[in-house]
Amino acid sequence: MKKIVTALTVLSVILAVSCGKDKNESVTHVTVIPVKVSETTAGNNTRYVTASGKTEAENSAVVSTRIMGYITKVHVKAGQKVSAGQLLVSINNTDLQAKKAQADASVLQAATAFNNAKKDYDRFVTLFGQQSASQKELDDMAARYEMAKAALEGAKQMRNEVRAQFSYTSITSPFSGEVANTFVKEGDMANPGMPLLSVEGASRLQVAAMVAETDITSIRNGMAAKVLVKSTGEVVDGTVAEVSLSSKNTGAQYLVKINLANTSGKVLSGMFVNVQFPIAGSKETTASSAVLVPESALVKQGQLTGIYTIGSGNIAILRWLRTGRAFGNQVEVLSGLGAGEHYIVSAEGKLFNGAKISIQ
Repeated sequence: MKKIVTALTVLSVILAVSCGKDKNESVTHVTVIPVKVSETTAGNNTRYVTASGKTEAENSAVVSTRIMGYITKVHVKAGQKVSAGQLLVSINNTDLQAKKAQADASVLQAATAFNNAKKDYDRFVTLFGQQSASQKELDDMAARYEMAKAALEGAKQMRNEVRAQFSYTSITSPFSGEVANTFVKEGDMANPGMPLLSVEGASRLQVAAMVAETDITSIRNGMAAKVLVKSTGEVVDGTVAEVSLSSKNTGAQYLVKINLANTSGKVLSGMFVNVQFPIAGSKETTASSAVLVPESALVKQGQLTGIYTIGSGNIAILRWLRTGRAFGNQVEVLSGLGAGEHYIVSAEGKLFNGAKISIQ
């Protein structure tokens, strides 16, 4: 029994020493996270109206046909560059070939009848001048001549109608650009008005943005704008080209279109953007009175937005903010952070509230 007690006592001492050693090590070993900091700044005196939108081709068209027929060939693929007038889709035109043959035959028949009527009319004009034909006979021949002339003209117009329908069996590109999408394949039945494919003029892009009713009166044609592409972070210059003055079908949002300057191929159709309209006399908060921080420095947890600041003893303190509008890649801070305060821009480790940091 004494041996067992002695063994337990020795084991307890060993465990106490071991635990004490681990505890001391956890206290003394603290990870210091290198961070980069910045100071809150206020912008210039420019005032802004911001809106969200999406890029689109300035020239775009959904190509369809006016006749019914089987598609015999789709000559292009999505993403392929095409030139104006290039053949895109071919539709079977066997029935039109038959109608064209009928129209040609009708024209030939009407032309023969017209030529005979003209000869008879000219003959009776001569006979009437020689007093060998009566006035009634001349009038009857003149009426026959006019009827034959009208019949020939009608037959020619019917032939023109058939010929025009051939253009709807060979669908061509309305302008130079790229094929954005194809909706049919060989063997499908084309119907009048059915979309076959879409073409976009990729050389010139514009932005379609929706502006709130409180801001639309500040937007004018020809004014400059800054366009921030969300996916790439690129800022592109633009000019307001169209301003809608009705929100009947857009729910109190007004459509504004902005033509983009040279995008160097980095901006594609369909990308989401933020548009910034620098204006004078805006009711919005001015950049000079707003505290702005980079959006990348913000921490989001559910519905909360915060930022890491520097506490006494070089520790990270998570401070919750109330944010406002976005100005490019910066966000307006309405409360929670004052002008001139320092905050953490980036860290070389995972930050948490109370983490030990070293400023680089």
